[in-house]
Amino acid sequence: MNDHLIQCPANNGYNTILEIGDKDMDLTGFGLLNLTADQTWETQTQNTEAVLVILGGKCEIQAGSQNLGQLGQREDVFSGKPYTVYLPPDCDCKITGVTDVEIAIALSPCDQAGKPAVVTPDQCKVMSLGTDNHLRDAVVMIGDDFPSRHFFVGEAWVPSGNWASYPPHRHDFDNPPDELNMQEIYFFRFNPQHGYGLQQVYTDDRSTDARYVVQNNDTVAIPEGYHPVVNAPGYTMYYLWVMTGDSRGFVRFLDPVHAGSVG
Repeated sequence: MNDHLIQCPANNGYNTILEIGDKDMDLTGFGLLNLTADQTWETQTQNTEAVLVILGGKCEIQAGSQNLGQLGQREDVFSGKPYTVYLPPDCDCKITGVTDVEIAIALSPCDQAGKPAVVTPDQCKVMSLGTDNHLRDAVVMIGDDFPSRHFFVGEAWVPSGNWASYPPHRHDFDNPPDELNMQEIYFFRFNPQHGYGLQQVYTDDRSTDARYVVQNNDTVAIPEGYHPVVNAPGYTMYYLWVMTGDSRGFVRFLDPVHAGSVG
């Protein structure tokens, strides 16, 4: 898994970061869309469902025959909660920048009919996770109660020097209520932008044991394994997390070696 760190230049237009099937991620595709004001981008979801997270700026979105209107309110990912759009399979989509706008786009194979939907910032589920130096704030935009086939999507903000996904956890096996099998990606941003963090991805037998220096616009694909991450002092870390699975939920199995190390 040493090649599961993906760097993205964030150029104008659509930047493919992860194709469905790459990096052992059979349920997850991911990309970054950058538009200037009045610039338009069109796509068709075909046999996938899509989640669009507006990272910053404003845009107008037409989904099939439905005009979703002007969406977006935060300047960047450190300026509040997001607007999120869900698109079902076989949906035509047209996005026009009202201002410069940046949108993360996640894809997953889907044969389930659905309707376009908007999740507003006020509809996000707000959480505070951990304590002490593994405390972080998070929001869930697409939860297990949302009519998606595979997605469970949220954002997290990690203070200076703090850990996240700690104690280390995995979601590799369908063993409810203790664990669900879900792939995951982390997409990182830092404030200031030259910040960085460290992420480890490992399995119990250490057949996978990878360590990454993560920086602005980096994505880590996590098909399996525990995946703790730590933020360098002096910076705020943001990550968008996209989980996909046939079963969905905020259900994690803690590494028994470290589960009792913190409160």
